[in-house]
Amino acid sequence: MKYNTLGKTNEEVSVVGIGTYQFGGEWGKTFTQKEVDGLFEAARTENLNFIDTAECYGDHLAEELTGAAIQKDRDQWFVASKFGHHFHGPNDRTRHYDPEDVQKQLEASLRALRTDYIDLYQFHSGTDEEFQDDKLWTMLDKQKKAGKIRHLGLSVKKQDYMDQIRQAEAVGAETIQLVYNRLDRKNAEDAFPECDRQNLGVIARVPMASGYLSGKYTPGASFEENDVRHRHPQNEQEAALQEALRLKEKLPDDVPLAQWALAWCLANSSVDAVIPGCKTPEQLVSNAKAVDLLDNKDSSLFTI
Repeated sequence: MKYNTLGKTNEEVSVVGIGTYQFGGEWGKTFTQKEVDGLFEAARTENLNFIDTAECYGDHLAEELTGAAIQKDRDQWFVASKFGHHFHGPNDRTRHYDPEDVQKQLEASLRALRTDYIDLYQFHSGTDEEFQDDKLWTMLDKQKKAGKIRHLGLSVKKQDYMDQIRQAEAVGAETIQLVYNRLDRKNAEDAFPECDRQNLGVIARVPMASGYLSGKYTPGASFEENDVRHRHPQNEQEAALQEALRLKEKLPDDVPLAQWALAWCLANSSVDAVIPGCKTPEQLVSNAKAVDLLDNKDSSLFTI
């Protein structure tokens, strides 16, 4: 495994992390604690230490499963979570950025994760109006001073987030999490110069384009109703799968598309880490091996 310093946090994180959105039950599978424990055992073997979760991946469900899995060695992990939503069911969330409510969300996340502190607490996909609330950031700063939060960050929507990035310094944010993958890159690349200027730690989310770059699906694929991809516009889904197939056909036979997709993100010097999801230990191990491609001497590999 390789490690990067996550921006101005000065924390060393594995460049391949573990996304946990799938633990919330919206990706076509319900996880047992035993299955999650197995994933984290594989993560230990591969020397991953970076976990990204959220209050609204299930009603703190992903946090609960994660917290139980890492309780025995909590201090070995860098745990990032988020705030701003209440989960009411699949595709049913309400928005909550009021300082008092966020403080309650934080306490619930700490209980679910079975921890006294969260390494990185992230403002999650809020509007500019919700972001520009001095009382919110004052409350969060107090929680930092109390030791319940170690670092603050932003996890932004796909568009219209430059104002929030420009104001990251003012609110004390040290990291930025944004959508960046081979199929969806322009908005992030436009933001990278400002991220670099502020030394914001950049976390690339959806690095395999919701699994379309996993190599598992071919054009014409369909998804069950309990899978979030079932709600994606059919024309956009088909276009993504067609482009994934084109990329796969251009890669050397011994380079898996999923590993290449992660390495492609990490090959950008602005990106500190990627946080792909996984459903099996085998997928996690495969994700971790993406770092091997970063040592590839063929400079054309990431210009496809």
